[in-house]
Amino acid sequence: MEDYVRQVASRPMNVEQIVQKAQDFDYNPLIPLKYWLRTADTLLKEARIYEREGNEQQAYLLLYRHAQLVVKYLASHPDARSHENRLALVEAKTAVQKSLAKLEVLRPRINKRFERYEELLQERDARRQSAARKGEHQFNGSLPRPESSQFLSKKVFDPAMAGAVRPLAAEDNRDLAVELAHKEIKRRQTARKATRQAGISEEEEHERRTAGLWGDWEEALARDSNPANGDDLSRRLQETRRRIDEPVNAEKVRGRRSSHQDHRRTESPAYDYPPVPKKSAYELWIPNPIPPSATKQPPTKGILKPLKPPELPPKPLPPPPPYHEALPPRPDKAPLPDSTAASPTQTDLQPSGFTFKPSAYLENGTPLRTIFLPPELRSTFLSIASLNTRANLETCGMLCGTLISNALFVSKLVIPDQESTSDTCETINESALFDYCDSEDLMILGWIHTHPSQTCFMSSRDLHTHCGYQVMMPESIAIVCAPSKQPSWGVFRLTDPPGMKSILNCRQTGLFHPHEEGNIYTDALRPGHVFEAKGLEFEVMDLRPGH
Repeated sequence: MEDYVRQVASRPMNVEQIVQKAQDFDYNPLIPLKYWLRTADTLLKEARIYEREGNEQQAYLLLYRHAQLVVKYLASHPDARSHENRLALVEAKTAVQKSLAKLEVLRPRINKRFERYEELLQERDARRQSAARKGEHQFNGSLPRPESSQFLSKKVFDPAMAGAVRPLAAEDNRDLAVELAHKEIKRRQTARKATRQAGISEEEEHERRTAGLWGDWEEALARDSNPANGDDLSRRLQETRRRIDEPVNAEKVRGRRSSHQDHRRTESPAYDYPPVPKKSAYELWIPNPIPPSATKQPPTKGILKPLKPPELPPKPLPPPPPYHEALPPRPDKAPLPDSTAASPTQTDLQPSGFTFKPSAYLENGTPLRTIFLPPELRSTFLSIASLNTRANLETCGMLCGTLISNALFVSKLVIPDQESTSDTCETINESALFDYCDSEDLMILGWIHTHPSQTCFMSSRDLHTHCGYQVMMPESIAIVCAPSKQPSWGVFRLTDPPGMKSILNCRQTGLFHPHEEGNIYTDALRPGHVFEAKGLEFEVMDLRPGH
């Protein structure tokens, strides 16, 4: 049965299946619009990384979900009337215009890959049937075949795993994950540094990221541009959805591509991030040895050769051992290396070559990507918070990181400007936090805070705070540190259901109040989707004034 599940997990999906998955998300207008706008921004960041790594199916899902969220829901949000939010919505709709263009580019590629897979299945079925008729092969009918509709209807597809090259279990590949993260994070830092040295401001860089001018999509849009632009984003989104099942006239598409390409050239100059060489600057470069035949020999004509000294007589051999003495044991032969073992070298570590499998699932069946956490991060945070802890004041920090090979890596601990009491910790000046994350291309993966005098648990205030993070990303975690109690720390997430819906529908206004449901949150570390990865590096950024 595991073989069948593995084959289905790597089975590509068509656009219709991806769109159905993209439309399946919960929207609640009671959540402040600022959180939904951050969610939209996170969707674009994830889509950019998935597309860069070659996972076009997951990129399509995230782009379509982003367009659906902005056009269908956020435009009518109760907070959309404020001046600040109106400007943010205009930027979000501009990003949707670019996303729709990318959807048109990705759609035929995804469907073509799916159709090719179906053709290969049909060819294999024909061979099996032919062999079965000859008595050479018989299929065990106790289980439905992987590609049968009976089996596929029961399987929840994960576009991030569909067509995965090397599905990896996080628990068994922590060292590989650390090495992969170090290499990719350094590569991205080098790319950002080169971008800024080229004279691109942070504002323009962020605008181009959210507008979609990155990586391979820039080249793809130059080849396959979008149909004619229109201001009615809702209509265009519906057209994109309708085209899933309808053929597109090639001549009309080419004509509209050229018109959009001309418009795009006049609207904004194209920019490509600097390409990364196959051999990065921070890798150890070992020169190839020069073969002996290629070494240049000095000329011998006219040069007297030194006379060779006389050869020494050979040393006498030791006498053979007596017949009754045992010969020394023969050393064992060194085992030959296993050619089938998967031990990727440094040059093999490309994010597109690996895909980490989900490590856990929400209560509703949604897969949760793995979060790799540096083990030393907690002690570093407690050291930063020590002054507040001695004064019985809470301290909070943001767990920031990035997405690599379908796994999330915490690579930076950000301490925001905050106001604290013995029972609460409120982030202030959130715009500075978000601006910093945008400038470093970071995603907020969760938060960490102290309970100076209380036990390790999620208070009602903590539950409402964390709900805003988990709306943006289902994998978001909350780390609670209670240094004076046992257990002294824990990693938690809201259950879904019932936790998320219970908190979202809660109308109680008191600082601390009970909830009817008892299973509101659960451990995310033992077991769960969070794994500590020894050797995973991280940095600290303190945004508090005077620090």
